[in-house]
Order: sequence, then structure tokens, then C-alpha cells
Amino acid sequence: MATHQPTPPGQARCLVTGAGGYIGGRLVPELLDAGYPVRCLARTPAHLADHPWADRVEIVRGDVTDATSLRAALRGIGVAYYLVHSMGSGPDFEETDRRAARTFAEQARAAGVRRIVYLGGLTPRDVPEERLSPHLRSRAEVGRILLDSGVPTTVLRAAVVIGSGSASFEMLRYLTERLPVMVTPSWVGTRVQPIAVRDVLRCLVGSARMPPDVSRSFDIGGPDILTYREMMIRYAAVAGLPRRLIVSVPVLTPRLSSQWIGLVTPVPASLARPLAESLRYEVVCADSDIRRHVPDPPGGPVPFDRALALALQRVRDAQVATRWSSASLPGAPSDPLPTDPDWAGGSLYTDERARAVAASPAALWRVIEGIGGENGWYSFPLAWAVRGWFDRFAGGVGLRRGRRDAQRLRVGDALDFWRVEEIERGRLLRLRAEMRLPGLAWLEMAVERDDGGRTRYRQRALFHPRGLAGQVYWWGVAPFHAVVFGGMARNIARTAEKAEPTAEKPGETGEKPGETGEKPGEAGEKPGEKPGAAS
Repeated sequence: MATHQPTPPGQARCLVTGAGGYIGGRLVPELLDAGYPVRCLARTPAHLADHPWADRVEIVRGDVTDATSLRAALRGIGVAYYLVHSMGSGPDFEETDRRAARTFAEQARAAGVRRIVYLGGLTPRDVPEERLSPHLRSRAEVGRILLDSGVPTTVLRAAVVIGSGSASFEMLRYLTERLPVMVTPSWVGTRVQPIAVRDVLRCLVGSARMPPDVSRSFDIGGPDILTYREMMIRYAAVAGLPRRLIVSVPVLTPRLSSQWIGLVTPVPASLARPLAESLRYEVVCADSDIRRHVPDPPGGPVPFDRALALALQRVRDAQVATRWSSASLPGAPSDPLPTDPDWAGGSLYTDERARAVAASPAALWRVIEGIGGENGWYSFPLAWAVRGWFDRFAGGVGLRRGRRDAQRLRVGDALDFWRVEEIERGRLLRLRAEMRLPGLAWLEMAVERDDGGRTRYRQRALFHPRGLAGQVYWWGVAPFHAVVFGGMARNIARTAEKAEPTAEKPGETGEKPGETGEKPGEAGEKPGEKPGAAS
């Protein structure tokens, strides 16, 4: 993590909020390459530590709803990027967005920030705001709050963003690849103006140089105006797929559409719904005024087919820098692991497994870090698939988010229905559950050496139940742990041994679940004590 450095003469220091998200994680290196010093605001700075640019920026802890932390983060900032918004469907998300934008605007003005830059959504012309979806309406309101802040503000309004890992691209990709024949909602005939993610980033970086007398919204889009049906047909052509048969029907509401998208694609229904709602109306740029301040690159903005080809190549080369799932989903648990000093206590159930592994620690770590996605979870695939389907039907993320990178993980990555909470390279991987659960859950996988110097695999599942439902859930699934978690430990060890065998003899070395001197499966610590083995 970079320490505070003096700002070069004439070059504004930039604050990036939402640096752990899809756009923010890509904007930071673009600003650095353009010569801007960058400070990132994060609720959990450790989640940014594994990004390749982390040692080139200053990372500060804070939240856009907390005036005190914002005041410190905005000190000495010339350009502040506001790249946060709620994608939840709860009753209070609009008020949360409103409060956060007002707090940010007030603190930016007080700090003497020279410009605010905000990426919002492109709204349809001639449609009253009250008829817009709650999410588009909230994005528009946030833009107005920032424009009224008294700080020169650039509001960039984009429709469908096409880039490797973007939610819009993933939705388009999976719908087209998995359904050669589609019965679709009527909005597939709505015209939209997609834009390549590299053009979005170009406009964001260029906005930092706008003169102080410019404070307004700009529509940004690519050179193509297409219906969603045309986008799917052109995706199939670029991807080398047979032409798709698409039949639209008027009976699929946005809610039904989002459930349909959630079943077919990795994008959960909670995120699919605002995407589907945004396609109900024509969203085409009303002007191209952005070109006066951010000139087009040689050859112009990236055409749609080229944007698809670039995104597909990134996916195939496993070079996806950020994904839509990089940002935590609303409602996902964010409590600290119960080994932290501020843990509030209560029951903590554990399932612990350990095995000697006839392979080097490096070989075992490669298997651990490669878990999930196409590699699966090394035990009872049907059980994992069924759990993922139940989660999808309950409105959760399900098991199909996959991985950002096929081989390497970093803190904050989504991993199917888990999120990477901590990595100690070569030693420990800790995952936090983001599936729907009556409690909080973690899964730890560790590489160790036993007293004889042999490689040892240690696996620990932890569950902190919430109320009676949590207790019932744990004891209801406990009988299946031997199959799921026991098989997982055995197969991870065997996979490492096949990849790089040694002269060691594999076998069980650790305790059975619950054999820790407490009631079976329950760690039984008091608040503040570390459960089980040290983390």
C-alpha cells in the first residue's frame, strides 16, 4: 500500500470510490498510467491489497455515508470519482443512495475539490422520471445531487457497458450461448446504444481535465444503435455460434424476466432485474457533446462487434481484470470472522478435517487456489449443484458466478457462492459464504507441515447460526458433512498427489468433526477467543 506522496505540480490527485468494483478497479490503473496520483476509499482496505496496482496508490478506510471518514479521504483531492450505488431491491436503497450522495457532495465542497466525476445510467428521453425503474430513477437523482453540490461536476450517462466480466456482457453472453432457441420478453426489440468499457474509462479519465466552467451531464455511447435481439444475433456471429432463433412475447414482466435471466445466466435475479428494467425503454444518446472535452481516439469509439471480440478474447485468455461480481452484493454478510477480537460471541459450529498429503506444499496450494468455477469443489457435485439451485430460487447468487481468473485468486474475488476474504499465499485461503443462510458461514483451506515435515492439508468449515432457524439448519445438514466436506478433503489431497507425487504416504491425521473437547461440532468459545485452530 503506497504512502502519501506529494502531488506533482499541475496534476490533480484523484480519489476513487468503488475501487473494488467493476469500473473502479479498471479506472485506477488508467488514471495511474495517465500520470495522476490516486487515493482509493474502501470500507475494507484489505480487499484492495491483492490488486496489481495496490502498491502504486494510497488506500484509506472509509465509507461514502460517513462524513468523518470522507472528510479525511477528500483532503488534498483535486478530482473525486463517485462510482458507488446500490443495486439491492430493498425498500431503503433509494434513501441510502440519496444520503450517500449528499454526504459526498457536502464533504467535497468543504474540502475544496475541483471536480466530481460520476458514472450514472442513460435514461430515456420523453419518459417521465416517475415511470422509470427505481434504480434508474435513483441514479438520475444521485447525478442531480452531485450537480447541485457547488463543485463542478461531470455526470457521464451510459447504457449497456460491454467488456469482459461486465454484468451486461455476461448476461448477453450466457443467454446467447446457452439458448439456441429463445422465448424472450418484448424488450429485446428495444433500441439501445451500447458502449465498450475502454471508451467508458477513456471518458472517465478525460473528465478530470474538464475546465471549471463545465458542470453538466453527458451521454456516452458507442457508434452502434441496436436492439437487444440484434445484439444477441451479432454476439452469436462473433462467437462463431449458429444463428439463434429468438421469439419475443409480451407476457414476461421485468420480475419474470429477471428470474428467467437468473436461471440461465450467472447474474442473480436481484441484479438482473435492474438490468432488465433499464431495457424497457429506448436508451440512445441525445447528443455527443462529450467529444468537445474528451476527443474520440484515432478510429473513433470501439464498434459493438469489436467490443465483443475484445471481451471474448479476454475471457478465453483468462485476463479478466474485474467482474460484475467484484463488488459485494447487497445483503451479503460483512461481519468479521469470529476469530476477530470484536466478535460478539454466541454459538460457533465447526467441521474440521486434516490429511497428510504426499505432495509438496506448492502442489497442494495450486489445487486450493484453483478451487471452484470449472474445477468444481472436489466432492459430491450433485449436492453442490442442488445447493446452488436452491440458492438461486431463494434469490441468492447461486453457484454459477465462477471465477475471475482460472488459477489465481485475490481478496474480494467472488468464487461461485463464496467470496475470498483472506489469502496468505501458499498457506491459507478463507472464503465467506454469500449464499442465502440463516447465519454466517466461512470455509478455510490451509497448507501446513506436520512435526515430521510432511505436507498437511487442513480444512475448516465454520457456521454462526442466527436464531432457531440457524440451529435447525446446522443440525439438519450435519449428517451430510462426512460426504461433502470429508470427500472434499480427500479429493483435494489426491488431486495434489497426482499433480506432484512425493514419497509421503497420505492419510487422515486430524480430528473428526467436533473432536475438540467440546460438544460435537461446536467450538464453544467465549467472545474474543479464537475458535479451534489458530487462523
